[in-house]
This record gives sequence, structure tokens and C-alpha cells, in this order.
Amino acid sequence: MAGEISDPGPANEPGFFESLGNVLSDFAALLQTRLELATTEFEEEAERLKQTLLLGAISLFFLAIGVILLTLFIVVLFWDTHRLAALGAVTVFYIVIGIVVGLAAKNKMARMPKFLSATLAEFDKDRERMSQP
Repeated sequence: MAGEISDPGPANEPGFFESLGNVLSDFAALLQTRLELATTEFEEEAERLKQTLLLGAISLFFLAIGVILLTLFIVVLFWDTHRLAALGAVTVFYIVIGIVVGLAAKNKMARMPKFLSATLAEFDKDRERMSQP
């Protein structure tokens, strides 16, 4: 009928700009969450690094004193008979231990997770979810 007004659609259906605002709001919330995760990872890594450096410095200090005293003890023990052989054996022992510990440290560094790996993984998941229809 000519006098009837057509229904423009449901009144509660959001318009284009409202939908765009919702998408941008969701994106901002997503970005904020990811940045908070990255910040947490930075803080955890900094704390772990501080603890490791402190414990490493203390350990190296006491190990160095112990190694010096042990070397001195062994050389004095064999002073009258084989002081050069004792000094050479202790030197070789320390070099072997240094190589073994260095290789262990290298292997440990190779197995460490990539820096910010959790944050990057979450970004990958977000990208995959957004690319799905």
C-alpha cells in the first residue's frame, strides 16, 4: 500500500561507526593485554638476571678463593718432591673444568626460550584468530 512506511530494520542493530568503535575498542583492549604481558615478561627477566648475577658473583668469589687455597695447599704438599708436577696437574685440572663448565653454559644458553616468546606466541594466536573468517 502506498501510504505505508517501510520498516528500516531492527532499531537495536548497531550502525557502521558504532561497529567500528567496538572493533577499535576490542583491538585496544587486546593490545593493552599483550603489552601488559610483555611488561610482566620484562620484569621477570630483569629480576631473574639480577638474582643470577648476584649468585654468580658470590659463587665466583668463594670459588676463586677456594681454588687459590687448594692450589697453594697442593704445591706446598709436594714442595720437596714434585712441586712442578703438582702445579702442572692442578693447572690441567682447572683448564679441563673450565672447558666443561663453558660448554655446559653454552648448551644452557642454546636451550633458553626466546626472549618475549610468550608475548610473541600470543600475537601469533591473535593474528590467526583475526585472519579466520
